Amino acid sequence: MVLLYMLLVALIDDVVGHTTKLPHPLSDEFINLINSKQTTWRAGRNFHVNTPMEHIKRLMGTITDDNLKRLPVVMHTQELIDSLPDNFDPRDKWPNCPTLNEIRDQGGCGSCWAFGAVEAMTDRVCTYSNGTKNFHFSADDLVSCCSNCGDGCNGGFPAAAWEYWKEVGIVSGGPYNSNQGCRPYEIPPCEHSLSGNRKSCNDEVQTPKCKRTCEDSYNIDYKNDKRYGKHIYSVESDENQIRAELFKNGPVEAGFTVYSDFITYKDGVYTHTQGNILGGHAVKIIGWGIDNGTKYWLIANSWNTDWGNLNGFFKILRGENHCDIESSVVAGEPLLLNN
Repeated sequence: MVLLYMLLVALIDDVVGHTTKLPHPLSDEFINLINSKQTTWRAGRNFHVNTPMEHIKRLMGTITDDNLKRLPVVMHTQELIDSLPDNFDPRDKWPNCPTLNEIRDQGGCGSCWAFGAVEAMTDRVCTYSNGTKNFHFSADDLVSCCSNCGDGCNGGFPAAAWEYWKEVGIVSGGPYNSNQGCRPYEIPPCEHSLSGNRKSCNDEVQTPKCKRTCEDSYNIDYKNDKRYGKHIYSVESDENQIRAELFKNGPVEAGFTVYSDFITYKDGVYTHTQGNILGGHAVKIIGWGIDNGTKYWLIANSWNTDWGNLNGFFKILRGENHCDIESSVVAGEPLLLNN
């Protein structure tokens, strides 16, 4: 069904492209076109009109993940599924887990595959310990040192990131220039919106070098700072199984297909309306709900808090594997230490 859907969408886009030339994805005309056709969400300007599309495409760093097939598939009971609420926000269930509110910034690096992974891993240390433990996993360590995960800032495999967590471990690290943890992120944020004062997103970013040492100001050795996954697995491509996983254990990582209308998202429940495929993107699903009768997943993006109007979060149609959002969900259980 997913393949058939993709083929149909590609065919429709191809027909439209031959009959009516679409406006540029960053133009006001394109934004107005989306809003004229859409009722569940609102488009607007996020990126400056002169932002190169090559940069935006570089943000889509998720490669089709055959590694997912190697992972065991988790199955939750019907009893749990029957008990699930219509709306779920993990920040209500785990109020002592501050990273559930966190939106990171991958900068101009195609490291979304690493960000979606370490964000969910970070949350799960807290959710599995019921708010008593916190560990901020380093995206920098993962994107630079996992040679089997893909090609760093040029894209990677989400499932391989979770395998690396279990087999090799990942150290701590905060945002760029934060001096937090063993290896803070080395790539500076760039401007994904119109209102900020960050540098422009025009520069091509190189993958950081793998440094198996902590910052001088950090008082723990690199090897001793590592934390690991205990179990890793994929979640069946089923709305109820994904909901059960989120409710029981916490956020998950998911990949989806990005079309050019997505970069204009402001608020509401996103559904693909118009535009061509830009690539694959990995994100962190945290919860679900219903908005004006439309079911959605609540998702944390990694383009900073001023992308869109929901502080860096977005909603996407739930229950129809829209843009493949339900077909490659991966998660795991952290190995919690006593200290």
